[in-house]
Amino acid sequence: MNVASETGLLFKRRMMEQIRSPIWLFMGFTTPLLYLALFAPLLGGIPSVGETGVANVFVPGLLALFALSSGTGIGWTIIHELQTGVIERFRVSPVSRFSLLMGNVVKDVVMFLLPALIVIIISSFAGFQIHIGGLAVLLVLLCLLTAVVSAVSSSLGLLFKDVGTLAAVVTGLQLPIMLLAGVLLPISFGPTWLQVLAHLNPLYYVVEASRVLASGTIWDKNVFLAFAVMIPLLAITLGWATNVYRRAVA
Repeated sequence: MNVASETGLLFKRRMMEQIRSPIWLFMGFTTPLLYLALFAPLLGGIPSVGETGVANVFVPGLLALFALSSGTGIGWTIIHELQTGVIERFRVSPVSRFSLLMGNVVKDVVMFLLPALIVIIISSFAGFQIHIGGLAVLLVLLCLLTAVVSAVSSSLGLLFKDVGTLAAVVTGLQLPIMLLAGVLLPISFGPTWLQVLAHLNPLYYVVEASRVLASGTIWDKNVFLAFAVMIPLLAITLGWATNVYRRAVA
């Protein structure tokens, strides 16, 4: 059996698990809507945001936040499988370790895409302007982000083997990454030192490109820069994560 077939079977297994626990899909869907309903109105009083349109500024960052959070949960699932002996069974399986990783990654990407499309449609009623071409490229970029986060999260689950440790690391990193990316407010509103620091954060480039793409502009330096950051980062992450899987599921 080749890697594509193995990945497909492992993806199907993960999706069946997700279907049996629909509360996770429901909560993942409602969280961005709560941001849109309860936080976005606070931005209306900012002149530069109001001129562009609150939804047009806020929704792209919200989608980036959604892509980031969609990939974090798999680490907890991996730890549960370590504790219940599922990973032990995979050790005697001939399945590719890369396929084990990608089954999780593809599931997380799909579980980001489906609710994201619904959020975009609902946001259009709140004033968000839909540009099909830009949004298509934007979703591709955000899928790369979800894939990176998913691979890191599942690998950390294998390395830490403890829910408390993983939770501390994920929550400890997620907040500064989110704030330094300008997800809720553009980083350009901040002081110079904050703008300089933000350039060390890969998510910053994704958020900047997201706002450009959501406006319908595809051929822009911010878009090229975001892909130039995310594609090598994904390749490096998948290589590292595959080695982690090979050592942990040896």
